[in-house]
Amino acid sequence: MKKIIFYITGFCMMFPIFFTGCIDETIDTSIVTGQQAIEPLLWAMPAFLNKYDVLGRYPDNIHYDWGYGSQMHIRDVMGEDMAIRSSGYDWYSGWETNTAIGEGYARTQLIWNYYYRYILTANNLLSAIDPSDATELQLGYLGAGYAVRAHAYLDIARMCEFLENDRTSAVNAAGNNVLNLTVPIVTEATTEEEAGNNPRATREQMYNFILSDLNHAEEYIVHFARPMKVFPDLAVVYGLKARLYLWVGDYANAQLYARKAIDEDHSVPMTQAQCLSKTNGFNDLSVSSWMWGAQMVAEDDVVQSGILNWTSWMSNETNYGYASAGPYLMINAKTYDQISDDDFRKLLWKAPTGSPLAGQTPFIDNTLGASLPTYASIKFRPNEGNMDDYKTASSSAYPLMRVEEMYFIEAEAAVHQNPAQGKDLLENFMKTYRYASYSCSASDVDGVVAEIIFQKQVELWGEGLNFFDYKRLNMPVTRGYTGTNFANAVRFNTTTRPAWMNFCIVQTEKNNNLAVMGYENPDPSDKYTPWMP
Repeated sequence: MKKIIFYITGFCMMFPIFFTGCIDETIDTSIVTGQQAIEPLLWAMPAFLNKYDVLGRYPDNIHYDWGYGSQMHIRDVMGEDMAIRSSGYDWYSGWETNTAIGEGYARTQLIWNYYYRYILTANNLLSAIDPSDATELQLGYLGAGYAVRAHAYLDIARMCEFLENDRTSAVNAAGNNVLNLTVPIVTEATTEEEAGNNPRATREQMYNFILSDLNHAEEYIVHFARPMKVFPDLAVVYGLKARLYLWVGDYANAQLYARKAIDEDHSVPMTQAQCLSKTNGFNDLSVSSWMWGAQMVAEDDVVQSGILNWTSWMSNETNYGYASAGPYLMINAKTYDQISDDDFRKLLWKAPTGSPLAGQTPFIDNTLGASLPTYASIKFRPNEGNMDDYKTASSSAYPLMRVEEMYFIEAEAAVHQNPAQGKDLLENFMKTYRYASYSCSASDVDGVVAEIIFQKQVELWGEGLNFFDYKRLNMPVTRGYTGTNFANAVRFNTTTRPAWMNFCIVQTEKNNNLAVMGYENPDPSDKYTPWMP
């Protein structure tokens, strides 16, 4: 079947503000007043999830510059869950090969620019509302703003926090110890002068800041009746708290808030029919277990680009996108082999010829399916199952939080306190929602945690979250082994968390913020040699 790569076309079109990724991050409120001025600031937050070209390179765009989904993909290709078929079209190869990811590179600049501009969308809203005289509706907006800011900081803090690893030292070239340093905190009240001398927050400082934001969000968001799942609600706030507590090892609260999120959300995990749907499989914001997500529509600049969007990069089943043009997304062969044949989730990837599940993967088109490599993903379908019309196919959704994640957080957090309880929680989830014959053979803390993390990796594959577990739990990455499906150049095997999971502070931040000078994370680039058979 013919593969077509579209080129970048056109500028942002005019369409309703609540869907557009073209909205500026700042709003001129001199021409509007009151509620009319605040609502665009509210809608700017979900719009930024699909923000195109934060590096300002149009029309010569860097083709990994297309929003939050790209940040998710960056994290995924840095682990061991997602193998990419080697291809000249793969713009993510630097993160896969651990090449040119230091402070002076565009890859690092993208991450910094994206997250701090995402934070800015929340700061703009928070600065526009005074809670002392706000209406109930505006208090609800504040709740959404605090939740979004917490989401952004929780991501980038965990990405940039320096943790011990097997290649670089916490004592950097300047002789300073950067262990547990995260990123500078910028709020709606931060002045330009303060931003110019703003040190990296410690883990404790960042934790307290994010917790404060989430406490405000929990207080105010009850006044917000979200019009779409592109906004957080109270269940999402609870879910963010569960992630936060898990990060710092407060397992009692992680378990508590994961359960609060589950109970507040009132949903059940995705069914086999929903997961394997050829038209709505992992592309539908209306699925009940999707607590929060991003939505694209045909008029969005990322969709109009043809190729710089979630579907292009994440769906192997199109005739126009990047994934289908060579850098196919595959699950790690070792991971695939460990999934039970009774587990319907195994059908989300193409089975090897001659295996018990061969021929059972429900492709949209069997001819295209036959051309895909073994272990190729069908998890993220093009919208409506449309393989050809990029405006329809890429008008898709992707999840930021699903209730399934909360079940795994609850189980892991419980294990650290009571292994038997955590094991029961895992088995109950798996037997009820994934396959009835499941059982966990481990009984000790380490064994049950390892099993929970494995099942979580399978569940959340491609959703940008497994990276945080590898880093948090000091898990090694293993890509080189007999029978691997990773490309030769990325077959790294580490003994602990990889050095590359400590993201660098970008050079431009050092140029503008004297307090981070000398407190940089060591550059992990080229610190590993690929495994050879």
